Amino acid sequence: MERIEPESMLTIRYTMVSHLPDGTDKPRAEETTSFIYRVERQVPSLESALSGRRIGDRFVVHVPAEELYGDRDPALIREIPTEGLIKQRLREGQYYRQIRRSCLVSFKVLELRPDTVLADFNKPMAGIRVTLDVEVIAVRRAEKEEISAALETEHKKSIGCE
Repeated sequence: MERIEPESMLTIRYTMVSHLPDGTDKPRAEETTSFIYRVERQVPSLESALSGRRIGDRFVVHVPAEELYGDRDPALIREIPTEGLIKQRLREGQYYRQIRRSCLVSFKVLELRPDTVLADFNKPMAGIRVTLDVEVIAVRRAEKEEISAALETEHKKSIGCE
């Protein structure tokens, strides 16, 4: 198999740098992974960049926050009253969690004020972007059994079973 196409079994080697919302970068060690292209879902930026590639190709992919955990939404930073919250759990820079009226209340405490808290209700990983430095190290046609197993696994993931 010359080029990557749907149902190709790929092996890629990559390094990843996470770009955090506070402006810092967090590099990770090199990793190798295998998956069936266009069967086992990857982030759209990576999927697009892999199309038509060959063994030995190297490339860089910039994955935006919206493809990962979502963008940070400034509207989710709110000042809320401390009344009804467990004050011993309120610590600046820490996450606060409490069950209230059968619902989980979860936020990051940005600032403690006399009778209120500046709370960030964004997901903890929101706003993280990633840069991948990728090398294609193997490409072959996936076997029917591999495709069937991958489809079953993807289905389980879609309904929350894996």
